Amino acid sequence: MAIPAETFFLRPDNETSLQQQIQRLIVEAILSGRCLPGEKMPSSRKLAEHLGVARITVTIAYTELVSNEYLVSKGRSGYFVSQTAPSRPKFNLPDQADKTQVDWARTIGQRFSEHVPLVRPDNWRDYKYPFIYGQSDARLFDHHNWRNCALKAVGRKDFDTLATDYYERDDPMLVEFILRQILPRRAITARPEEILITMGAQHALWITAQILLTQRRTAAIENPCYPGLRQILSQTRCNTVSVDVDAAGLPPENLPETLDVVFTTPSHHCPTNATMPVSRRERLLDLAARKGFIIVEDDYEFEISFLKSPSPALKSLDPTGSVIYVGSFSKSLFPGLRLGYLVASEPFIREARALRSLVLRHPPGLIQRTAAYFLSLGHYDAQIARMGRIYRKRRSIMEQSLHENGLTQTGQGTFGGSSFWMRAPNSADSSKLAMKLRQDGVLIEAGRAFFPKAKSSPDTTASPILPLPRPGFPTAFRTSPRGSKKQSRRMLFHG
Repeated sequence: MAIPAETFFLRPDNETSLQQQIQRLIVEAILSGRCLPGEKMPSSRKLAEHLGVARITVTIAYTELVSNEYLVSKGRSGYFVSQTAPSRPKFNLPDQADKTQVDWARTIGQRFSEHVPLVRPDNWRDYKYPFIYGQSDARLFDHHNWRNCALKAVGRKDFDTLATDYYERDDPMLVEFILRQILPRRAITARPEEILITMGAQHALWITAQILLTQRRTAAIENPCYPGLRQILSQTRCNTVSVDVDAAGLPPENLPETLDVVFTTPSHHCPTNATMPVSRRERLLDLAARKGFIIVEDDYEFEISFLKSPSPALKSLDPTGSVIYVGSFSKSLFPGLRLGYLVASEPFIREARALRSLVLRHPPGLIQRTAAYFLSLGHYDAQIARMGRIYRKRRSIMEQSLHENGLTQTGQGTFGGSSFWMRAPNSADSSKLAMKLRQDGVLIEAGRAFFPKAKSSPDTTASPILPLPRPGFPTAFRTSPRGSKKQSRRMLFHG
């Protein structure tokens, strides 16, 4: 029996290649049982005409399916579904209505979904002006050399490295180049035993909080701060104290007397972009040495110091080993990479490695080795330099636009960074503003998640973030807190 070409349809919004889409359509039809072993496939000409694609595209897809034993080619007779094609197991499942209904409201022991998320539409890329915080501009990334590094990583020479389970270890090549090329940028020296690779900075912060904090301990965080950190700390059930930042970041003199851990973003405070001066860093380190608390340094966006040379990391100034350093490649490469690292004293890294192994053995070997090649071959340094030049130009355009439109910048961002922290009019409700702007194709993010959740006042005002603009894009907002007038007048701009 011949399978009609009309069996298959392409989705217009699919991001994969036409060849891959056709392969997937046929594979799904075979696995679902709609196309049975021995049945004849539509000719490449008929399927190409029906789908509106080139005939060679269908032929290549068919050839790939033959190599994977989904199809067989019978000379001039055409292509047929293979008798040995993979199939899904079939089960005689009971009617869903017969299943016991679980009262999940009572069954769930801990809740993780009650924080204020940074919500964005799934189709945010389709907006005319999608100003979304934390996303990369694909035009700035070195796709060619990253692809070459990925191909090198999957080559025969490295296959044993990729296929082997490292257990608790990390790719030694990546660790070596972090030691030799990344940490020296921050004036940090370390040994391999003092580094742990993580699935991004948030994973590193979670590991750190789990090890350092209990219900009886106190952690200080910046206000406003990265929303994910606040949620991480809430799950440890520690006593969390929010300390308001100023134009120079976290003020050490405002920290509580009783304290176990301080979380800070001194290079570029998230979200205001304030940079902590060296004198304040030294006061914070002195305070930590005298009072015996640990500092967790999230070195957020240190690579994006394109206006001035970055200040030395807290970790590099630490004489006592009280600083745990968190780094990430999310901003310098791309967010979807999800690759970061922890640098700390060996006893802490030993515990962090053991904790990580309970959740995942190690980040994927392919990702680690690809990043290692990208670093070692000099592509990373070239990427940072290129981003710095372009971001400097975009920042100048943004500052001029803000000034011409009478908008007030609150966060200084004197070292660079990827965003602006703005002040909105007292009467502005940034959440409502964000929804209104969507109607004009402008997508901005509500920023109240950067602040602690108000216990009494309803969700009302907040402040936005504007990213540095892409060519042809205007600025956008992200809203912040609610409650106080001070919070209601701030906003953050990214790009």
